[in-house]
Amino acid sequence: MSPEQPAQPGSAARPVVRVERGVRNEDTDHLAEEVPVAMHFDGSPFAVMMATPADLEDFARGFALTEGKVASMLEIEDIDVREVLEGVVVDVHTSRGRRGEPRPSLATDDAGARTRGELPGRSGCGICGSRELEDVVRHPPPVAAGPVVTPDAIERALDALRARQPVNAATGAVHAAAWALADGTIVDVREDVGRHNALDKLIGAMLVALTDPRDGFLVITSRASYEMVTKAAVAGMTMVVAISAPTALAVHLAADCGVTLLGFARPGRFNIYSRPERIG
Repeated sequence: MSPEQPAQPGSAARPVVRVERGVRNEDTDHLAEEVPVAMHFDGSPFAVMMATPADLEDFARGFALTEGKVASMLEIEDIDVREVLEGVVVDVHTSRGRRGEPRPSLATDDAGARTRGELPGRSGCGICGSRELEDVVRHPPPVAAGPVVTPDAIERALDALRARQPVNAATGAVHAAAWALADGTIVDVREDVGRHNALDKLIGAMLVALTDPRDGFLVITSRASYEMVTKAAVAGMTMVVAISAPTALAVHLAADCGVTLLGFARPGRFNIYSRPERIG
């Protein structure tokens, strides 16, 4: 995208002075937006995440599922998205809240500690809102068998993904999470400054579309950290293909819950770190 074109949703145009070989030129650049998004459930604050303000209803659905706030999309009755001076508030109304079921309290009475339920988060971190160790390292139940995927299908998905990242094409600053069928056809893509936010947005979109997570595989443009594998497994995805590296904990978790984890995926090559039997 040239600077003269309108900014993509999730990006913003800002003035810039470009310096090349000592010569200055005033221009316009497109930058990724990053705003505080406060996630509320049934009116109660839960977490604040730094996110790209696009596809926020998808984000809310995916976040609610992968963070254990709902067991399925059927429990989500309404999503209220409203802009405030400080950022965006997303309130997810659930059937649990309507029934008055108790929710875990995140408040504390310790001196100097946070007394509200709202916890901080960052665009690059998926655990910043967790208070206890047991909240961090979760072990999802084993995933289903899933499809066998060929190297050609993986390469097809990687090639197709390049043209499906408009915000990154404009800014060079966001991650993407994509869902591909077993033959490598890209079905949907979501982008965000936070890799885990992009994945939550994709999962939310898949919930709305009734996409079966057992029919394909996930492609992510970021590293495969443990929280990415956790969210994928909670959503029922059986294979994660990462363009960057995995972490040791991600490999352990993937093997434990039956997820095939690929890293360093490039045209013509990739590394298989767990459950290689799904690669045909």
